[in-house]
Formats: sequence, structure tokens, C-alpha cells
Amino acid sequence: MHRFYLPPEQCRGPALVLSGREAHHAEHVFRLRRGDRLVVLNGAGDEFLCEVLEPRREEMPLAIVQKTASPPLPWRLTLLQAVPKAKLIECIIQKATELGVSRIVPILSERTVPQLGAGTAEARVKKWRQIAIEAIKQCGNPWLPLVESPLTPKEFLARGERFDLPLIASLQSDRRHLREHFRTFLTAHSRPPQSLCVWIGPEGDFTPAEMSAIKADGALPITLGPLILRSETAAIYALSILNYELQACLPPACA
Repeated sequence: MHRFYLPPEQCRGPALVLSGREAHHAEHVFRLRRGDRLVVLNGAGDEFLCEVLEPRREEMPLAIVQKTASPPLPWRLTLLQAVPKAKLIECIIQKATELGVSRIVPILSERTVPQLGAGTAEARVKKWRQIAIEAIKQCGNPWLPLVESPLTPKEFLARGERFDLPLIASLQSDRRHLREHFRTFLTAHSRPPQSLCVWIGPEGDFTPAEMSAIKADGALPITLGPLILRSETAAIYALSILNYELQACLPPACA
């Protein structure tokens, strides 16, 4: 069944209305007509099974047949991703959304190739957020991750955010397998971590100064295997392992 997106503030009434891009796709791409059914996600955990009413010019009114609310995952996972060259960040955002991250923070490290001016950054963030929306529609994720504006490592660290399990992909000798850090946390706290972050560097990795600052803030270095991975591969690899370990901690009925 086709899925569409409406922000939460547009899903509070007894009926819904697709407009703009979503209405165009419904009517002209998927050719939905009166009586057809579709699903609307609001990105805040709610899924609406709807029936198409009589389409209007540039609008598609919907009758709500059923509403289903999905609780958020019992953990919040933040991806701190150095912005790679070209459009690879778009693929990373798409796959990270499919893997259930709560937030994506694009990082502008000293070795980041793209140079984003204020106007360029704003336009790109808008596009990145749309990519996340398309990804939840594709995979059925009821929770839309937050895609933030780009920050330098120093700017993010200055926020003073704290995580149960902060991690950083590393090529240095002090790195350990992610599972070791995970098990250490489980042993110490008798529960899985509820907030996690993972830093993924650019080609050539973070600079020594950036790496030192991130580790000094508490991030634990992890290995992603014996091979040197591209930045986009490293992100998907790390998120997949984290997803696997976290899913293993869920009760059988929730897994």
C-alpha cells in the first residue's frame, strides 16, 4: 500500500488532506482515485489508514479509516556523520533512516571536502530532510529522524550533550570491537544503553586534534574491521551492528 507523509500539525483533525508534492504523487504518479486506500505517516509515531475522497485541484481529501500509534524505540541513536564529497550524504541519510536512527548531525570536519555557505547549507538541509521523509515512506518507519544543520566537531562538543554510550569509528590502536563496549555497559548498568551516538569521520578520518577532542569528551573508539571503509560504508556498518545489538535486548514480543 502506498505511503505518504503529513507533518503532525496537519494530522490533528477528523480528516486529512494531501496537498502539493504529496497530492501530485497520489493523483498523477500512483493514480489513486476515490475509494482507494493509502497510508499516511506523521513522523511522530502515528500511522493513518485512509480512504481517498473526491480529489480536488492540487488537493486530495482523505477519510481516516484507522489510526495506529507506535511507541518510540527504547533507545535514541544519533549519527554524527562527517559530510562526504558529492551526494553521498544523501545515501547515508536514507540508510540511517531505514536503520532507525533518531537524529542525524552532519559534521564539517577539517578534512570535509564540501564547503557550505549559509545559503547553500540551508538549501541542502531542506533537501536532506526531504530525503529522510521519502525514506520513512519507503520503509514504513513511523518516526522521522531529526536532520540537523551542519556543525563542526567543536560546535557539537560545545553543547555538552551526554550519551549512555558515545562511540567513534577509529583507525587507531586503542579501538575495540563495538560489542565489547556494549557488554561492558550492560555489565555495569544491568540494562542496555538508552542514548547512543556514533561519530563517523571523513575520508582520511578525523584529524588527530579532532579525534583527541572527541575522545576526551567521552567517545569510545571502535573498530569496523580490518579493512579501511569508505565513510558511507562505515556509517551503514556501524549502524547495522548497533541495531543488531540493541534489537537483541528487546523482549521477544517487541523484537
